[in-house]
Amino acid sequence: MKKVVSLAFAIALSVGLVACGDEKGSQSSKDETSQNAPLKVGATPVPAAEILEFIKPQLQAKGVDIQIQNFTDYVVPNTSLAEGSSDANLYQHKPFMDKTNEEKGYKLTALTPVYVVPLGFYSQKVKSIDEIPQGASIAIPGDASNMARAFILLHDNGVIKIKDPSNLSTTELDIVENPKKIVFKPMEAASLPLVLDSVDGAVINANYALQAKMSLKSAIFHENDKSAYVNVLVAREDNKDDERISKLKDVLLSKETREFILSKYKGEIIPVGEAN
Repeated sequence: MKKVVSLAFAIALSVGLVACGDEKGSQSSKDETSQNAPLKVGATPVPAAEILEFIKPQLQAKGVDIQIQNFTDYVVPNTSLAEGSSDANLYQHKPFMDKTNEEKGYKLTALTPVYVVPLGFYSQKVKSIDEIPQGASIAIPGDASNMARAFILLHDNGVIKIKDPSNLSTTELDIVENPKKIVFKPMEAASLPLVLDSVDGAVINANYALQAKMSLKSAIFHENDKSAYVNVLVAREDNKDDERISKLKDVLLSKETREFILSKYKGEIIPVGEAN
């Protein structure tokens, strides 16, 4: 009887070890497959998707194939990333990401600053700050972080005065002086170039200005490379250490990529940090 029990125990132990080995092998195979899969990166068309298109050969040389997912707004790319349809994205600044995490409960994380897309004040009706009329209508981005950014830009250039220009959560309620009684019209950021002829001016993100064939040089005033709103490479907390994303980060900060941004956008988009 003891021999039967011992034999049964030995068989059970053997089966358990085989199953454990199969499980480890399966996990190892899954991890290897994941690393060999295309890296799906969300981006708005200009400049992010163009930059990602440029770096494809650099990434391929490192053994990473990239699949660029084009989005035309600021909301869907983060939803796609949070739900796992994207592995990373490049299009937003950290204050916007932080606000999205707060509002949606996402667990997105900024990995590295890449470039500044300067916010600028454009107008087809006035040529200087002094020409802005009483009761002027100014269109601004409707999302909370870029709205705050617009008010800070207007404050920095003497159009209005806000309580604390370092507060990245500034709202219209924080305006303490509005001498020209400007009426602000928040709207979807992508639509701002389209309404420029129907308002006295608009604060527009450079990526949408570039898509509309507008130059930062035509802005009456704009941000510089000291802006707190630097566009960052973003991933999830659960995949931020993915080897493919680490390689993407390295390539985005390479000397070749920096020179491409400077050459292609001629100061319209400003690369940040030291090149590798």
